[in-house]
Amino acid sequence: MPSGKIEIALPECPKGLGHIISHPGSPDLIEGVRIQPLQLWPDDRGYFLELYRLGQALTAEFPAGSIQISAAVNFPGTIKAFHYHREQTDCFTPVRGLYQIALVDLRKDSPTFGRRNTIYAGELRPWQVLIPRGVGHGYKVLGTETGVLVYATDRFYNPEDEGRIPYDHPGINYDWSTQHK
Repeated sequence: MPSGKIEIALPECPKGLGHIISHPGSPDLIEGVRIQPLQLWPDDRGYFLELYRLGQALTAEFPAGSIQISAAVNFPGTIKAFHYHREQTDCFTPVRGLYQIALVDLRKDSPTFGRRNTIYAGELRPWQVLIPRGVGHGYKVLGTETGVLVYATDRFYNPEDEGRIPYDHPGINYDWSTQHK
C-alpha cells in the first residue's frame, strides 16, 4: 500500500448522506475507495460466502507479514463513527445484518477531499469495501438483527495511527437519521 505522509483536514459539508453508492463502479466513489461484490452460494442448509483470498482482489497489495483479520459484533442501531488512519488501509466485509457505511475523504490534497459516500452492504448486498488511509469511516447497523463486520487491515493495529472524530461532527454533517424515502 502507498506510504508517505498525508495531511488530514476536516471538511465543511452540507447536511446529508453524500453520494449513495448503488454500484461498485460508481463515478461518485471517493478516490481510492473500491468495492468488490462477493459471490454467495446458497443451498438448503444455508449459504457459503468466501471473504478473503489473501494476495488477491481488494487485499492483493496487503503485505503478507502484517495482515490482520478481525470481527466486530454490533447491536441493532449501533453507530460507530468516525475514525481514520494515516497509515492503515481497511477492507470491510459486512457478513451479518445490514450496514450503512459512511465515508468522508479527509485527505487535504485529494481530488475528492470532503466528498462523502454512503454504502449499504451486508447479507442483502454482499460487498467488500476497501477504505484507503485518510478516508474517515463509520457505520450504522440497520434493522433489528445483530450485525457482524469482518475486516482485514494491511497492518497490525496501532492505536497511535487511529484518529477519532465524533459521529455528529458539524463539519462532516452526516445525517444518521432514517430517511423515510
